[in-house]
Amino acid sequence: MTWNNLKTPLKAIVVVAIVLFSLSQMLPLQTKIHLGLDLQGGSRLLLQLYPTQDVPQITSQVQEQTREVIDRRINGLGVAEPEISKVGVDRILVELPNVKDPDQAEKVLKQVAVLEFKIVPAAVVTQAEQDVALLKAPPNTPGITAKQRAAAETFVAQTAYKLSGPVVYSGSELKASQAGFAQNSSAPLVFFNTKNPKKFLAMTTANLGKPMGIFLDKRYVSAPIINGPIADAGDIENMGTQDATVLLANELNSGALPVTIKIIEKESIGPTLGKIDLMESLYASMLGLGVVLLFMILVYRLPGFLADLALVIYVLMMLGLLAAAQATLTLPGIAGFVLSIGMAVDANVLIFERIKEELWHGKSMRASVRVGFARAFSAVFDSHFTTIVGAGVLYTLGTGTVKGFAFTLFWGTVLSLITAVFITRFFVDALVDNDLLTKPELYGVKTSELGIFSKAGT
Repeated sequence: MTWNNLKTPLKAIVVVAIVLFSLSQMLPLQTKIHLGLDLQGGSRLLLQLYPTQDVPQITSQVQEQTREVIDRRINGLGVAEPEISKVGVDRILVELPNVKDPDQAEKVLKQVAVLEFKIVPAAVVTQAEQDVALLKAPPNTPGITAKQRAAAETFVAQTAYKLSGPVVYSGSELKASQAGFAQNSSAPLVFFNTKNPKKFLAMTTANLGKPMGIFLDKRYVSAPIINGPIADAGDIENMGTQDATVLLANELNSGALPVTIKIIEKESIGPTLGKIDLMESLYASMLGLGVVLLFMILVYRLPGFLADLALVIYVLMMLGLLAAAQATLTLPGIAGFVLSIGMAVDANVLIFERIKEELWHGKSMRASVRVGFARAFSAVFDSHFTTIVGAGVLYTLGTGTVKGFAFTLFWGTVLSLITAVFITRFFVDALVDNDLLTKPELYGVKTSELGIFSKAGT
């Protein structure tokens, strides 16, 4: 059996698989598509960071550490898809969609991270490390259920702390920590200094060979073994990767470098306004999509109808992508989505106009389709590629809502390119290669116009 006989069934299987996968990811829409603050209401808080005696200057590192602590605390409140971003060098913007108790959120934001050290039983360390590794696995990892993740989260966030011994040292008694490398082996290490060397020396001497658990806000972070007495300075070994070392150093500094936080701006967005914005945006999107679908059918007849089917599949693919990526949909994101639909239609217009030109040159229907898609590809690819590059730059350099617009525009343009050169092509080839519905009139060309360019000598 030749490729010509197999390509149509194989392409059909791919298209069906894409549709089924997209549907499985996006349904039900109410739970799979996360709405941003502007669509479901919530609170927006602007925080000002002030220096303290221990931290005389707000640096970018202090700002990032504070942002990480706030992110951890907000997630602990169960807020879905919070947006926490740095503003300038000494401010942090916190956006909390659908927050029911903003006063509780404000209280939590103002708290300082509590870093504690405990002596942890070996069995607890083993279980905690396994659960930390499980939580770091991608969301759709085979063999890991939502129930297992919930149990692991509970153990890391609460149980490990409860099963450990009393607090033997606190983060306020650390001066600072820094990621670095060992002199002999160049292995990644975390160097730290203590404020109370006598106390730390007595504690480490009494617990030689035991795991010293590090807990941030009662959440298990790590449990290095105490290999020798430590007084004013020490290091933590066997951290594995450099990224893990930097992360632990930041965790230690989060507890050791408290800063004063003050809410200088607060804005509440009611759910009614968000709902109105969402419905009006959806109505505008559906109206625009409907006009486009009708235009394609009226102007390009059968190819236009096939392009509309491909466009529907494109919308399913975009919704499936948003759900799979756990992206937050905002008003600018919807704008990027609609704009990418225009890119998808533009690609089909270029292709179909090229097919009509080939028919006017006197080529057969099958040759016109093949040559039309081939010759239009360069223009389609160039137009999509420039938009993809622009959206990529916006996403890389932009912040907040700009990223939402750039994300949907980038992936929408990528998928529209795939839709035009693969899915629409599949539908057209499935008919033409099997000599089904091949009358020129169905493609917007009258029979009397066939070969008109050749007859005119052009």
